Amino acid sequence: GALLALSKPPGLPILGRPGDLSLDVLLPALRRRLGLAAELHVVKAPAREYSGLVLLSSCYHTTKKLQQFFTNARQRGQYPATYRAITVGVPAEMEGEICTGLCWQQQGDRAMVVPVPAPGRRSVARKDVKITLTRYRMLSAVGGCAFLQLQPRTAFPEQLQVHLTLLLCPALGDHEHSSHVGRVLGVPFFLTPETAPTHTQVLDEELLSRLGLSPRQLHHLPLHIHLQELVLP
Repeated sequence: GALLALSKPPGLPILGRPGDLSLDVLLPALRRRLGLAAELHVVKAPAREYSGLVLLSSCYHTTKKLQQFFTNARQRGQYPATYRAITVGVPAEMEGEICTGLCWQQQGDRAMVVPVPAPGRRSVARKDVKITLTRYRMLSAVGGCAFLQLQPRTAFPEQLQVHLTLLLCPALGDHEHSSHVGRVLGVPFFLTPETAPTHTQVLDEELLSRLGLSPRQLHHLPLHIHLQELVLP
């Protein structure tokens, strides 16, 4: 019918600045190639850094109906979006939930998403902090890495990356938040953003060898979080 699903590579934004490559810029060419009469609208799509499912619609009413469904599903405690992630580190528990406050915080000349473990009622009421929740389940683990299923119940920028660092298992290719997980004698612990400046993710030599990468190539490693499945009404 009106729906079209694509698989987006990591690094492609949905909306971009004028002159930049983005999904929005590509939609008219896609419409012509498929011979569609109506314009295509984005119903649901992963963030720029993520890969995975993009759901498009050629019907405005279908778009609005489905977007409302996704909003209502989160409010009802359902999990219509399922992600998969590869992490550096293995969670202590096979499955569980990560619940924390998240907010934007200025770090020098840039804004970062940071966790707020015990936010005050006023900050939540003012919407300075949002309470966020992600359910996770480990599907497999090998060589110090894990393959996780992630189901966010809330929506906040970089929520999945921050939640994985709180599990002490940052996503492979996370050059934004992985520096907040430190290690002493092989035991991981959480570092606050104020004490851990952002840098390219550090991987041990064995993992680098298995990935076929040199340390100089690491900053090209994409974020391994993938929107795997969307449940529709």
